[in-house]
Amino acid sequence: MTRTLVTGAAGFTGHYVSQMLAERGHEVHGLIHAPEHAPAPGVTHTHQADLADLESLERIVDQVRPDHVVHLAAVSFVAHSDIDEMYRTNVVGTRQLLESLSRSAGPLTSVLLASSANIYGNSREGVLDETVPPSPVNDYGVSKVAMEYMARLYMSRLPIVVVRPFNYTGRGQNESFLLPKIVAHARKRASVIELGNLDVARDFSDVRTVAETYVKLLSTSGAVGEVFNVCSGRAVSLRSVLEIVGRLSGHPLEVKVNPDLVRANEVRSLCGSSAKLQGIIGPPLDAIPLEETLSWMLQD
Repeated sequence: MTRTLVTGAAGFTGHYVSQMLAERGHEVHGLIHAPEHAPAPGVTHTHQADLADLESLERIVDQVRPDHVVHLAAVSFVAHSDIDEMYRTNVVGTRQLLESLSRSAGPLTSVLLASSANIYGNSREGVLDETVPPSPVNDYGVSKVAMEYMARLYMSRLPIVVVRPFNYTGRGQNESFLLPKIVAHARKRASVIELGNLDVARDFSDVRTVAETYVKLLSTSGAVGEVFNVCSGRAVSLRSVLEIVGRLSGHPLEVKVNPDLVRANEVRSLCGSSAKLQGIIGPPLDAIPLEETLSWMLQD
């Protein structure tokens, strides 16, 4: 049986990726940071370690001897308050993982590293493809650019695939993220929602589509050594999202702009090209439309 190690298995994305891997016949080994972090139901073996602990990582890698690795563990909230933790986890933690994998004699076929479309910053309007130079405007974006550059040091030793997901959402995502916050307010029938900058647009995907993309890339010939956007190819404005949620829920929200929620260096618009991804994984993914995703999230 194919063995796959998933870091961040207890997280939002890890939940869906682990379940999909299990459904496709993988023996899923989930790496979690703390015992109270319960991994997804698809995880058959759970391992606990801090990404900074190289010795523990080496021990786990030698025990699992994975065929594939999906590295999802990260500080992924742009406004995270502990900047030191963000860099330690996203850059140093990833390096420790790659170092442990490079020292293993295991049968590695692919190592998928989750970066972020946030690396593109505000450098260009319109549709962004993988050739657009990084121009991050916040620490989260900088940490992911640094992670990508650091990963290049291991490209000759490890079968690395880098993905740059644009925004995605679904059931189970923390309400500190924008769309789950809006959905939660609509479900509670709140009279007012406080938001930051309303003049932003994002390329939103469903987490289930993202999970399927990651799983497909693990065994796709030609993906190793490449970088891929993971996106829908369409930017939707925040105002449109509010309209859709109001219509689906039957409860339009009154929006109050809270200056404390307006981020400095806000990325105004992110829209990606998925042409390279679609060209490598074969038949086009049956991407789930945003309205269907929001309807799923609004259900009991």
